[in-house]
Amino acid sequence: MAQTDEQPAAPRSDAAPHGHGLRLDRWDPDSPDHAEAWLRGRTDLEFLRWNTPLQPDIDLGGARAALLRQQDQAATGGCAPYRIADAESGDTLGHIGINMIDRVSRTARVGYWVLPEARGRRVATHALALAARLTFTGLGLHRLELGHALGHEASCRIARTCGFPYEGTLRGAMFEAGRPHAFRDAHLHARLASDPEPPLG
Repeated sequence: MAQTDEQPAAPRSDAAPHGHGLRLDRWDPDSPDHAEAWLRGRTDLEFLRWNTPLQPDIDLGGARAALLRQQDQAATGGCAPYRIADAESGDTLGHIGINMIDRVSRTARVGYWVLPEARGRRVATHALALAARLTFTGLGLHRLELGHALGHEASCRIARTCGFPYEGTLRGAMFEAGRPHAFRDAHLHARLASDPEPPLG
């Protein structure tokens, strides 16, 4: 496939994506509440069962440093991280990020996590729907990928519900839980800008 070296500029919007009782806001590294929520999310046992961060967050200082690094990466256009917030109370419910943004091929990869108290409320499903809409209409990208460790049935179900069909199994594509020198297989899902947006109810 022919590509050019020219990278189209990303459309920008200051309006926070919202809907389904949620709002996707920016993380604030200077907010103690945001740092505390980030630390709880990234040290949660269920999160660590399916993810192996290269730079684990072990205290509030590390969480704030992670948010600052994320902010710097977002400023260069490489990612678009969002705090999943309750639209009414503003409470943090989790995180969703549009990552590995490639303006030339117009692709990206999405990842998310939800705090324990927010699970069972379709928060991840609705946040993924909002992030997909932002990817295609706000960022002007063409393809959004979602990968998860083999066996993570909840992520598989959420992906399919949000219009990300299963495309295949990637061998040895993710770290084993807590073992950055061992690998496990992953499912690949993806959605295109031309795919219909599924009704979520």
